[in-house]
Amino acid sequence: MALTYRSALIAGLLALPFAVAHAQVFTVGEKSATADIATDFKPTHVELPTGKLTERGRRELIRNLEAEQGFAHRALPVSAGITLQANGQLTPGPAEYRKLIYQKGQSAAPGDRVVVTSMEIKGDRIVIDFNGGPYAKHRFLRHVQFNDAPVTSGDPADVATGSRVTLVFEGGVPEVSAPEVKALLEPLIDFGVKSSEQAYADTLPPMLKEAIAAHEVLVGMNHRMVLAALGAPENKMREQQSSDPGGGRYEEWIYGHVPQTIRFVRFVGDRVTVVEIAALGKPIEIHDKDEMGGFSPQAPTREVAMGDEEQGGEDKKPAAAPSLRLPGEAAPEGGPGKVQFPTNTPVAPIPAPPSADPAPGTDSGTNTGINPASSPGANPGMGPGAGTGTGSRPGSKPTMPQP
Repeated sequence: MALTYRSALIAGLLALPFAVAHAQVFTVGEKSATADIATDFKPTHVELPTGKLTERGRRELIRNLEAEQGFAHRALPVSAGITLQANGQLTPGPAEYRKLIYQKGQSAAPGDRVVVTSMEIKGDRIVIDFNGGPYAKHRFLRHVQFNDAPVTSGDPADVATGSRVTLVFEGGVPEVSAPEVKALLEPLIDFGVKSSEQAYADTLPPMLKEAIAAHEVLVGMNHRMVLAALGAPENKMREQQSSDPGGGRYEEWIYGHVPQTIRFVRFVGDRVTVVEIAALGKPIEIHDKDEMGGFSPQAPTREVAMGDEEQGGEDKKPAAAPSLRLPGEAAPEGGPGKVQFPTNTPVAPIPAPPSADPAPGTDSGTNTGINPASSPGANPGMGPGAGTGTGSRPGSKPTMPQP
């Protein structure tokens, strides 16, 4: 037995060098980890305005871009080192871009949905954070402890997982709009997600589709078409026709304010009946004729079917009330029947409770409001209960029974 064990041990030691010689070692490094990351880049060609960005344009840009959603065209690192020149190149280069993802981690893969969570406009650049940005928010409670115990524990949600892109403009940020910024970010982010209004506009005839794309309102459009063309109005007003006090009411949507062009869109029901355009220095344009070119959108219809109504129209017995009994099972005898509703029968009044019995030791024939002991001439040797049942009056001598 010992020889067999020794022989097996020697055989294993002799076979070990051969096993080591044929072993393969895999090393995961930067090149192998980032080999499938695409870094193709094509500069954009977007015509930009020449005027400087105003305060109003800055507010509208932030309002229209924050919380916008798009899809990543390439892998985004958890870093703030991505700089994109407007209609120019992207830095860092392909090799440094892969190294950045390898060192910092990946925020979004190609095709992942990203959300604009923060924006900051500086002199010549727009700083945009996606998915929370590359830096975790500082919380002072992390530095507070009670009896060497931290107040807050390490939450995985506090770890930064976003990315930051800096869009740089030569000579300062111009008066750009949100669609123009989205077009400049096209090499990195695709903002081509259609809203419900845009998807609805694609189903309309070409004439209406072109009018909506040009942000024009035609007489005969419905509410959804106007929302697709101009968006939500700044003000709404509901009035009644002054010429017809008993007539129907109308709703008016107001777009713009002075000195801009103001549009008054009047609805009667779900159709535009009047469009008034008031431009500065020009007479008011009034459109009150149908401009739909014969197209009449169908009004939304709704079918309501009553559950207790037979579609055949034949007179049948009403369906039985819902019950927990099995089909064909008879109701138990003496069980609850129909609901007993209260009647209007007057209820007899409750009689008053009987008066209390006279206390023992008092004369029922005398006035209970007078105390015999306190009456003038009463015998001081007698108690208050003397003469009970004898009919004696105060001051009389009690009669003793004869033997």
